[in-house]
Amino acid sequence: MSVTETQVLDALRNVIDPDLHRDIVTLGFVKDITIDGARVGFKVQLTTPACPVKEILEAECRERVLALDGVQEVDVEMTSQVRQRDAPHDDLIPQVRHCIAIASGKGGVGKSTCAVNLAIALAQSGAKVGLMDADVYGPSIPLMMGAQDERPFTRGNKIVPIQRYGIQMMSLGFLLEEGQAVLWRGPMVAGTVRQLLADVEWGDLDYLLVDLPPGTGDAPMSLAQLAPLTGVVIVTTPHHVAANIAGKSVQLFRRLNAPIMGVIENMAGFVCPNCNAVTQIFAGLTGEELASQLKVPYLGSVPLDPTVSDAGDRGVPSIIAQPDRLQAGSFREIAGKLAQQASIAGFTRKNDQSDQPS
Repeated sequence: MSVTETQVLDALRNVIDPDLHRDIVTLGFVKDITIDGARVGFKVQLTTPACPVKEILEAECRERVLALDGVQEVDVEMTSQVRQRDAPHDDLIPQVRHCIAIASGKGGVGKSTCAVNLAIALAQSGAKVGLMDADVYGPSIPLMMGAQDERPFTRGNKIVPIQRYGIQMMSLGFLLEEGQAVLWRGPMVAGTVRQLLADVEWGDLDYLLVDLPPGTGDAPMSLAQLAPLTGVVIVTTPHHVAANIAGKSVQLFRRLNAPIMGVIENMAGFVCPNCNAVTQIFAGLTGEELASQLKVPYLGSVPLDPTVSDAGDRGVPSIIAQPDRLQAGSFREIAGKLAQQASIAGFTRKNDQSDQPS
């Protein structure tokens, strides 16, 4: 006697999403169950293509259904769909599902490098990704993406983003002449951030990463107030000064009710290319220690690797230029954890809204 769809669903109720802490049937992940004698097939639709536990969930689904009497073969297709958020009528980016700011307390910690490589890592997972350079005083994304000579065009009343490495991006750097300095006060900075959000044809995106200028000035505050932020990622290095100022950035965003999604430690231990020995170049507070102090998730560390900055200077991000080095693996792992935190934030927000009285 063949197994029934109800039996399959009951078996899959024992598979718990480790981030959302509910079973995948209740979460609505299980789709399109087919039963052909002793063969069972179904899809599992996750909340992000960059899910870091995808293989674990797939193996458990297969194991649970194979344990049913009469089942000899199980076909599991892992798919994904980043869930659409509820956009208010005045939303500047209504088709963007997750807007994530990449911030730092001070300059020189590799914030833009992290933003570029994380955006590409998310795109490589299959997500639709945009990258917005909101560092109006020192826009570096065009150079780091090898697109400094590009100029965007308009379609209707919207600016069409520049495309590189599977992502679409926009920066004030595309609109300035080479060497031109920006001499703006606060209101003009806020207006530019608004234009980069509202006047660019971002379209349908799973993730829009926004590279902020360092510090706690007008651009970070404007973004927190203008954009529907899923959250903010803080980039730091293992220096006490960097950690101290990163903590001040966290306090700013908390005052603006912008959730902190986690801490990334850049320029961590140097891995010798010959013997693989790890040497800690800097002796300050680590990213993990900072995250613990701030009571936020620790997303991971990127090793100190000279090829990372060299690749950025050449306009070929390191995850593209050196995809097999340790730093590339670190960026991919951190991107998965970032997508994981975005899914948790979106799920929590939707639950909070559903709990509100009507």
